[in-house]
Amino acid sequence: MSDFTSVQGLSPTELLSRLIEIPSPNPDGNTVQIARFIGRYLEEVGAAVEYHAPPSKPEAVSVIARIGDAERGPTVLYHAHIDTVPIGDDEAKQWQTPPYTATTKGGRLYGKGSVDDKAPLAAMLSAFSAQAQSGECQGLLVLVAAAEEETGGQLGTRWLSDGGLVPEADFIVVGEQTENQVGVANKGVMRATIEVRGVSVHATNPDRGVNAIYPMARIVGALEQYHQDLCQRPDPLLGHPTCNVGTIHGGVTANAVPDHCTVQIDRRMVPGEVPQTVKDEIRAVVSAVAGTHAVTVDRFVYSSPYATGLHSDLSRQFGHAVSGVTGQPPRQVGYLPGSDAKHLVRICRGEMVIFGPGSYEVAHAPNEYVDLSEFGICTEVLTRFARQALAGPAPQDTYV
Repeated sequence: MSDFTSVQGLSPTELLSRLIEIPSPNPDGNTVQIARFIGRYLEEVGAAVEYHAPPSKPEAVSVIARIGDAERGPTVLYHAHIDTVPIGDDEAKQWQTPPYTATTKGGRLYGKGSVDDKAPLAAMLSAFSAQAQSGECQGLLVLVAAAEEETGGQLGTRWLSDGGLVPEADFIVVGEQTENQVGVANKGVMRATIEVRGVSVHATNPDRGVNAIYPMARIVGALEQYHQDLCQRPDPLLGHPTCNVGTIHGGVTANAVPDHCTVQIDRRMVPGEVPQTVKDEIRAVVSAVAGTHAVTVDRFVYSSPYATGLHSDLSRQFGHAVSGVTGQPPRQVGYLPGSDAKHLVRICRGEMVIFGPGSYEVAHAPNEYVDLSEFGICTEVLTRFARQALAGPAPQDTYV
């Protein structure tokens, strides 16, 4: 979509359709076009708009918009990401509709990124527009439309947060797929690389060398048992911690003893787990079976688990907005996939929730869709909450 004519007056569904029709796969993570569209929309509704991209990847453009004044009341921050996973060759064959054409069928809107994460993004943009048009904002409303979430957020939300580009907020809503339940916990991630070094010789007499794959096989088996042990540590919202061996590489040819073998693991953490303790656990599991072999466990990359209580006035207002729209008390849930919430903890001086329509189970897959009724509920909740939190007058409710 390259048409940047006026976007005023788009309904939320029309806005979501336009977002779907601007491809933003990551990799390669070029979000210039979709960022320009989002910025144009926000500028037209009267927001102050900034565009930011890290010098190491200038095509990964994020948008930050503001309306109101933090001196006049609380700061509320809405966050959604603007990149999607790419479409692989096998996935492309399974799409029943053109993935970058928004298609409505049976009460659903189909398209790549329709639920992850352009539905929460469109709902937030619509709520932002409604608040701007109300003419009253007793506080500051911030929207972060972030690049790079699908590759971990290091050059997106983390870069923005670490650089002081995102203001501290009293309440944050991270848009992800919670079926419009209130997400109050998110798993953390610990990734590590394990390498065994051996000695390569001709395979005709392998006992002269040291085969790196054999001790690694024992290590992989120990990690599998470690995962089973973790199943005995349940979390009430997020299930149990996990450990997964994701990749393994070793050797160069069948007729040589392999002198190296490497695996990469993914260890999901639940609230209450401490990253240093998890590192020590992983090293202990490896050491117990490594014997005298040369083994290293390093290249740790992690984000801490996140959990919040909902005790503030803003949290209660968010709950009231949910129950006012759905007619049901808000249900608190854990959100299992990764999200950019982990990068916003440091700038959250109040509480943070994860909230949005649909299920992560239809994301990253062929024929991705969002249920339009769920999308409408999300839009109305976010609009009502912003209005109540920032004490503006109530505009006429026209949503999907």
